[in-house]
Amino acid sequence: MAASEKTPVVACTLTSEDLGTQSERWTRLRSETGLERVETDDGLRLSFRDEPGVEDELRALVAVENECCAWASWDVRREAGELVLNVRSTGEGVATLHAMFTG
Repeated sequence: MAASEKTPVVACTLTSEDLGTQSERWTRLRSETGLERVETDDGLRLSFRDEPGVEDELRALVAVENECCAWASWDVRREAGELVLNVRSTGEGVATLHAMFTG
């Protein structure tokens, strides 16, 4: 199979301790500033209030995700006065994304 046809391996490379820390940071950010979670055809869309410090924390979290979960594409933008995270993948990655950030 050609490299472009291969399905990426859906796995997180964080240690259990780092995963716990990352999860706590996500939970705190979403509980304090999260607005909406929408499942898309290719992943997730999360929106947050655009308040001081939120963009920095969101971008810091996404930087970790880009390293440990490179099977997905993590993108932060400003849209209509909100901070929006679009996370996209293919194949099993989509189902994995749909299972994330549900709490």
